[in-house]
Amino acid sequence: MFIDYETFRLRADALQARIAATCAAIGRHPTEVALLPVTKTHPAAAAEYAARHGFAAVGENRVQEAMEKRPQAPATLRWELIGHLQSNKAKLAATHFDRIQSVDSEKLLTVLNRAAGELGKRLPVLLQINAGDDPAKFGAEPADAARLLDAALAQPHLQVDGLMTIAPLSDDPAVARRTFVRLREIRDDLAARTRAPLRELSMGMTGDLEAAIREGSTLVRVGTALYGPR
Repeated sequence: MFIDYETFRLRADALQARIAATCAAIGRHPTEVALLPVTKTHPAAAAEYAARHGFAAVGENRVQEAMEKRPQAPATLRWELIGHLQSNKAKLAATHFDRIQSVDSEKLLTVLNRAAGELGKRLPVLLQINAGDDPAKFGAEPADAARLLDAALAQPHLQVDGLMTIAPLSDDPAVARRTFVRLREIRDDLAARTRAPLRELSMGMTGDLEAAIREGSTLVRVGTALYGPR
């Protein structure tokens, strides 16, 4: 049975308190870090709960799942794709998502740009970098990040908001922290070279959000701590 709204509200407030406490410990303002509820595999009510609580956006892993849920959610809610995107679904993704966080190849950039142009929109994206060198994760290799950004900035119908990564699964907290440090350093180098703001650093989930915030995350993606296990 899916949780009720009161349970969600309490969990959301507890997460916001975790974020605020971490920010206070390192001298960041809590408004610098947004919480993105991840509704994947949960019913459409998960998105409705997020909107009712005042969240501006939710994250989904699959295009089809978002297409089914979005019509049942408040129209003001924004939808972000955080899962791997195949180029043959790029047009659907550009149509049904407000931002795509998982752009990891020049081919995908080209297809998304064409789709956004046909839709008459400028599509916000994040570039996914495999900053943890994890063979089990998607994302461009760190050595290819500069080339990927150059290709992204050349696309007239895409808006590059920043970078995203997923830390490797590990019992050692240092693994996640090294991943987050590396993404921040990549972002800083790319921003200095291109003068692109690259404000967004989407990194950190339920188990490692404190480490991510300490290393500069502006957006933590949380599902389990809000909605329970999938």
